[in-house]
Amino acid sequence: METLKQDAIKAISKLPESANIDDIMYELYVIDKVNKGKEAAERGDSISIEELKKEIQSW
Repeated sequence: METLKQDAIKAISKLPESANIDDIMYELYVIDKVNKGKEAAERGDSISIEELKKEIQSW
């Protein structure tokens, strides 16, 4: 399992040389959200697909 720092370095290294600070910040934001989602799923803090469909229909 890679560390957060390794994940960040890998994501940033894949960006083009023309990437700006906003591009870098977005990549780090996505990494953070994915990691938080994985942690929530491991804790059981998730909903089923059926529950999600019902929630979306209420929008």
